[in-house]
Amino acid sequence: MSRTASTDFCSRPESTPEAITKPVGVGLRHQHYRDALCETSAVDFVELHSENFFAQGGITRSMLEAIAELYPISLHGTAMGLGSAIGIDQGYLEKLKHLVHDVKPFLISDHASFAWSRLNNRMIHAGDLLPLPFTDDALKYLINNVKHVQDEIGQRILVENLASYVQFDQNSMTETEFLSELVSQTDCGLLLDLNNLLVNAHNFPSQDGDVTPLAAAQQWLQEIPETSVGEIHLAGYRLPANGNFIVDDHSQPINEECWSLYRYALERFGPQTTLIEWDNNLPDWQVLTAEAQKARQLIHQHSH
Repeated sequence: MSRTASTDFCSRPESTPEAITKPVGVGLRHQHYRDALCETSAVDFVELHSENFFAQGGITRSMLEAIAELYPISLHGTAMGLGSAIGIDQGYLEKLKHLVHDVKPFLISDHASFAWSRLNNRMIHAGDLLPLPFTDDALKYLINNVKHVQDEIGQRILVENLASYVQFDQNSMTETEFLSELVSQTDCGLLLDLNNLLVNAHNFPSQDGDVTPLAAAQQWLQEIPETSVGEIHLAGYRLPANGNFIVDDHSQPINEECWSLYRYALERFGPQTTLIEWDNNLPDWQVLTAEAQKARQLIHQHSH
């Protein structure tokens, strides 16, 4: 990739953030591009949504080049549809391969969901992260697709647990059994989204009334192999009206319940690469990076 100097976007001299063993980053959205280019000491890496940078040329590509000069990059997909029974669209995969070649991300991730189907002999995309039943057939499709993607891009990927708003009667295994087998069969890693775990635990509470959503999420973490985790996502959600589902909208600061689950995850898995997600109702850059600093402090406290 040809590089664009950061001074094209701000007057601050170019610098590189100090590397740490387990970095803490933020999801970079376009409202914060200039801040990120001018305040590189605030975070250790940035996560970019892969699909936003598939186009060649233009201001978006120039911005990507400038960001890549300053930060390690994690590419996070929202449209690959890893669990799709008809496979991954090859056109999508070619675009991802070109982006990986240009950016050389240190992490690549997507979701345990499906998106692709076929209509009138044409591949169509659902435009959403659709949940998978936890069955042998769904697991087979997911395993085959993850292997194919890893072979195509030449890099291990991370697969994120989904916030789901339905439960399937045909489930033949638990989500943790499903994902653990995926890791065993493909050598991929897991991207643990702790907010997704809590959203699901609130929306589908345990039949045992004494089990809190936090305790249910902690038990979920206990059932995942210690060596499977490659990254942790932290986010917040808006409280719903009475009787409604919580929607995983990434519109609020991380709440104390999620911070508590993060502390538990650090005890269970040790310090992990961590990302702060905030996609809606975006705050100032300083508020976002303060969340990253809190995660960094928790990692340091655990390490010490």
